[in-house]
Amino acid sequence: MTRRIIIVGGGVAGTMVANRLAKSMENEVYNGELEIVLIGDTGKHIYQPGFLFMAFNEGFLEQFAREEKYLLHPKVNFVMDAARHIDVDRKRVITGKQSFDYDFLVIATGSYPDMESVPGLAAGGHTFYTPEGAERLRYEMLNFQGGTLLVTIDVPHKCPVAPLEFIFMADDYYREAGIRNKVQLKYTYPIGRVHSLEPVAKWAVKEFEKRGIEYETFFNLEKVDPEKRIAYNMDGSEHPYDLLIAIPAHRGARVIQDSGLGDEDGFIPTDRYSLKMEGQDCVYVIGDATDLPVSKAGSTAHYEADVVVRNLISELKGLPATHRYNGKAFCFIETGLNEATYITFNYKQPPQPVPPSEMLHWFKLSYNEMYWLSARGIL
Repeated sequence: MTRRIIIVGGGVAGTMVANRLAKSMENEVYNGELEIVLIGDTGKHIYQPGFLFMAFNEGFLEQFAREEKYLLHPKVNFVMDAARHIDVDRKRVITGKQSFDYDFLVIATGSYPDMESVPGLAAGGHTFYTPEGAERLRYEMLNFQGGTLLVTIDVPHKCPVAPLEFIFMADDYYREAGIRNKVQLKYTYPIGRVHSLEPVAKWAVKEFEKRGIEYETFFNLEKVDPEKRIAYNMDGSEHPYDLLIAIPAHRGARVIQDSGLGDEDGFIPTDRYSLKMEGQDCVYVIGDATDLPVSKAGSTAHYEADVVVRNLISELKGLPATHRYNGKAFCFIETGLNEATYITFNYKQPPQPVPPSEMLHWFKLSYNEMYWLSARGIL
């Protein structure tokens, strides 16, 4: 009897799980004992960290996109269709065209930036968190001749260090353009420090002060007036801008909300160690779809994928799922156009940025290319 594993979501998390599982269980897959089905609503696989580079005219979308079907193991059944409903009681996934029963389910539906979360934001602000947003922002960055560049941030959001990367790269970008003295860079954050991770926040403040980057904490964007170009904080203060870059709150996928599986923001209650959905022994959750207190980042999905695949293999072989995720994440941080640092941390060990260097910047650029090997389950 063939057992079926359904993976919902064709981003980094879902693709890695599908490929690693197919490679590890090739005999069972080729013998027809195991079927791996990946459901994705688009045929394109996009490397999202590339959006940051697009905003600074350091890359184009075609460099960061591949056809999903060419990334997948040949025995992974790729279904290009939108998942409409996940029924965990009947162990079934319903798409726009058909339905699939499963023995095990991996939910890797990701998250999306909600530019409609604040009145006026979609009309008055820009973001580099979508391919369309990054392309529009590139035009604005190239043609910006001076004034106030304001960065606002809401939580939760994916790649938590990306807003810091953006402001550091903007500082470098306008210095090289010879107009940094005409540009007021202002970075804001919604809590009492400039980043959720305290060691990162302390390091970033020193960098801000060294570079003349203004910052404000407890800034919670309430509304935007696109015509007057004013951002309003919830404390009632007004913040005029010439260019507004927003990282809005992210939400879980609509199918999660429509299926009644997540919290009010669409993120699924997940065991922080086993990565199983709370109360569901046959459902794993991975990447941005979880409600875990870890960074919503590609490296997080990468490390989680290792745990999920190893546990699935154990369970398929009749063994208990004993592998545990320890909260590990690794993030490069671009500190300009030619230098970078990195942080690594887990549930117990806090991050500590290392001194930036050109070498780390090139490591970051190298991984932008090596990512495709990771997605294929090779690296």
